[in-house]
Amino acid sequence: MNNNNKTQFQKVLIIGLGQLGLPVAKYVKEKGFDNVYGYDISPKAMERAEKTAGIKLANDFSDFDVYILCVSTHKPDDIFTPQIEGLLSIVDRISKEAKRNRALVSIESTIPRGTSNKVFEMLNHRLHVAHAPHRWYALEEKEHGVNQLRVVGGVCNCCLEAAMQFYGGNSSERVVGDNSSITANNTIITDGNDNENSPITRKSLGVPMHPVSKIETAELSKIAENAHRYLQIAFAEDLYLYCQTNNINFSELRNALNTKWNVEILEPREGIGGHCLPKNTKCFCNHQNL
Repeated sequence: MNNNNKTQFQKVLIIGLGQLGLPVAKYVKEKGFDNVYGYDISPKAMERAEKTAGIKLANDFSDFDVYILCVSTHKPDDIFTPQIEGLLSIVDRISKEAKRNRALVSIESTIPRGTSNKVFEMLNHRLHVAHAPHRWYALEEKEHGVNQLRVVGGVCNCCLEAAMQFYGGNSSERVVGDNSSITANNTIITDGNDNENSPITRKSLGVPMHPVSKIETAELSKIAENAHRYLQIAFAEDLYLYCQTNNINFSELRNALNTKWNVEILEPREGIGGHCLPKNTKCFCNHQNL
């Protein structure tokens, strides 16, 4: 793909301004994007984003280059059951309101296999669709924040290219138009005309990315990561209960086990909590409902 044909990502909308979406919106703004907007079904979430991070509030979805979806994918009254109806309702609205063909729709929410292709169909193949599942961890935001290594997949090759350009490119890239040239020391020389061929600055997030060949692989990567973590925690909890029942010092046993190079028993907590791990393990079979 020629540089001059690449999408110019200038105006970004983050949809969903909760635990994940708000840090994403802050990060995008910190990377130098001037037009960062946010939307949430909760007026309080939108007010918080505006007051704490200076995020502009979006009244409609019509005029954006990037849509980042950070929408919750569990039932409001049952955090242990996955559901994507809320996400699909947002996609339906984007399909009706989006004006810019080839805009990027990036799904960061955890979704069942097959969701991205359904989104692509709903958008009538008019917008790029990618999945870059988040790995953000609130308790260790500096070490495991928005800018950590991410998996990314695209419905088509052009979708993956667009996502890689937005997420993984240099944080600021100078692009030379048709009537410009670059000297040996990388100085940009233009023809003096202020037109569409003049040099522009193409921004990106500068996030390290691991692209995969199929978007289903990206979808499953997040589900499998959380399922693996679920098993690790569950085993540690069961082992702890076994030790309690049989008068065994769990800490001593754990330390002994972890002397082996390929064993890492976690510390026991209070069961497997949160709204991610229990829900996401059920996503392996939920694709049948798409």
